[in-house]
Amino acid sequence: MAFDAGATGVYPIAPTPFLEDGSVDFHSLDRLIDFYQASGASGVTILGILGEAAKLASEESRAITRRVIARTDIPVVVGVSAPGFAGMRLLAREAMDAGAAGVMMGPAQHLRTDEQILAWFANAVEAIGETTPWVLQDYPLALTCQLSVPIIAAIMEAHPSCVMLKAEDWPGLEKISALRRLQAVGTLRPFSILTANGGMFLDLEYWRGTNGSMTGYAFPDMLVDLYRLQAAGERDAAHDLFDAHLPLIRYEQQPGIGLAVRKHVLMRRGLIKSDALRRPGSRLSPAAIDEVGYLLVRLARKDSRAKP
Repeated sequence: MAFDAGATGVYPIAPTPFLEDGSVDFHSLDRLIDFYQASGASGVTILGILGEAAKLASEESRAITRRVIARTDIPVVVGVSAPGFAGMRLLAREAMDAGAAGVMMGPAQHLRTDEQILAWFANAVEAIGETTPWVLQDYPLALTCQLSVPIIAAIMEAHPSCVMLKAEDWPGLEKISALRRLQAVGTLRPFSILTANGGMFLDLEYWRGTNGSMTGYAFPDMLVDLYRLQAAGERDAAHDLFDAHLPLIRYEQQPGIGLAVRKHVLMRRGLIKSDALRRPGSRLSPAAIDEVGYLLVRLARKDSRAKP
């Protein structure tokens, strides 16, 4: 499958499975990647914020990258955001040499002015290689850097190698519409827009002009079904499916424990062995585990995939 400005579909953000001792669980990683591909995902994204990339040693990141790329035939996007450009350069170039489809970068947290943002991305693109396809991650809630519509347009104009926007501003619906309006009048070149935000607004984002999703919700197979319904114009059926999953999607979006919830659900689905996060990281309380179980029981009445 091609990874370019016309990319569509679902690119799940893969968590990094860990064993209880904190080591990378490569066997669970294999099972998870196999499941993404079998579910019909268009690609997969690894080493993002959900993948606890900041907690990994450099060699672990590179080993995960090599393992996933060798495991699957669908495009693999590798998160390479790093405090410095040297680490970014090393991981990006090793990933591309290993067969990655592209990389993902989000702006550094210290950036504030448009001039700083544009200069930083110029240096970042030089580091990863000017012909390397890349995804611009717009996630101000976590990265604290605000990317306005004009600055996104300026980045896209300056760097043709950026083929995709990962849109996860909140709220982001109007930003998506504004970008598509610029493209409609020919003042902004085409690029793919995949959305995240835990899937909270996937029922509406497609109709604003997105090309799919790039999020880590624990039912990526549902995300594929949702995209297919939307692409077929089955808007009511898409909403019905989304509505059934919305209570769990909302529960996953709790700050501080969202990743713990996702890993716990993936564990209950048999896709990873342990729901452990690498330290520092939270674990679900007994009350939270009971709540997740209750939500899954309710969801299973409408979607059998939620059964244990």
